[in-house]
Amino acid sequence: MFAAGIGIGLLFFGVLEPTYYNFSEGGNASPLGIDATQPGNEYVGIVGTIHHWGLEGWCVYALVGLTLAIFAYNKGMPMTLRSAFYPILGERVWGWWGHAIDTLAVFATLFGLTTSLGLGAQQVAFGLNEVFGIPTTDTVTVVLIIGITVIALGSVLMGMDAGVKRLSEINMIMAVGLFLFVFFVTGAVDAVTRYFNVMVDYVVMLPALSNPFGREDTSYFHGWTTFYWAWWIAWSPFVGMFIARISKGRTVREFILCALIAPTLVCALWMSTFGGAAIDMLNAGGAEGVKATVIDAYKPEGALFGFLKELPGYAIVSPIALVLIVIFFVTSSDSGSLVIDTITAGGKMDAPVSQRVFWCTLEGLVAIALLLGGGLAALQGAAVSTGIPFTLVLLGMMYCVYIALKSERAKM
Repeated sequence: MFAAGIGIGLLFFGVLEPTYYNFSEGGNASPLGIDATQPGNEYVGIVGTIHHWGLEGWCVYALVGLTLAIFAYNKGMPMTLRSAFYPILGERVWGWWGHAIDTLAVFATLFGLTTSLGLGAQQVAFGLNEVFGIPTTDTVTVVLIIGITVIALGSVLMGMDAGVKRLSEINMIMAVGLFLFVFFVTGAVDAVTRYFNVMVDYVVMLPALSNPFGREDTSYFHGWTTFYWAWWIAWSPFVGMFIARISKGRTVREFILCALIAPTLVCALWMSTFGGAAIDMLNAGGAEGVKATVIDAYKPEGALFGFLKELPGYAIVSPIALVLIVIFFVTSSDSGSLVIDTITAGGKMDAPVSQRVFWCTLEGLVAIALLLGGGLAALQGAAVSTGIPFTLVLLGMMYCVYIALKSERAKM
């Protein structure tokens, strides 16, 4: 789930987002307008970050995954978005209504995925410059996307078990290794204490953070939260279907714990450890690499490497981080291609190989076009433009899963 869903995001935003909220724009990006310079508010940026990577994000994935799993495994219907709307549309889901739902899901997945691929490519290009001195140019970024798309094609052709699963296991081992390195080098006791304090603040602040009305923290809410909500929603057909495919035989309770609660806790731990350590360094007058990429000149793709520079063993750790980003890049691309392939094949798990190749190639081409056409702003705009319309699909899905669960209870 992590490899397919948010691996690139954790690496890209883990240091960037908490420090940006606390220090950039003179603190104006801080959530709820809280002054991060005041005693006791040092980690408000982490709370704001967990809000974007916690319950409200994962519940979108869990909704789609649970709905698809129930209608596919319990009701015997195809593993595709249209199946979820059978309680409302009946046999019409096999007509143009169903075509419209699946088409919107494909575009949402495509643009949500290319946003992550674009972010990953920018971060890899920056890392190559840091580690090997390769200039960061549009040409390098395009070559990177092409090269990684080719690797993803190989993984797609190998299938779920031989390709996607194996790569996911490799990058999770590497991600845990990187986390443990940062956790112990920056102070395990401080990290644990910070994590529990931040989680308490998160629970306390969650109602206010979730209220979109009358907000004064416009830079945080409109510049970040709105984008995140749209991005998570755009990704929901992709990750939701992926979770559904690996959840056959689970109870609803097991599904919710593993797809909602556990990921929220893990994401919060990652953001608290990386972002919290960077905040402590900045407050102590250090972390010049983070200051240069987040505060002095906004280069978001460089925040992680700027942070790692402050730690021992940078010459060893930075190449490992670079490889980890690349593998996360590949697993996002190959698993996304399999999901889009399944949707466009009407729920079939064994669609023609040529169709998988087409979707994997198209993802890379769209990512290149968006990066060259407008950079980060174009990537974010693509996610928002497809995520917001797909919200209507999710609202309908909520009603349908309620009906499905009600019928399951009646059977019991």
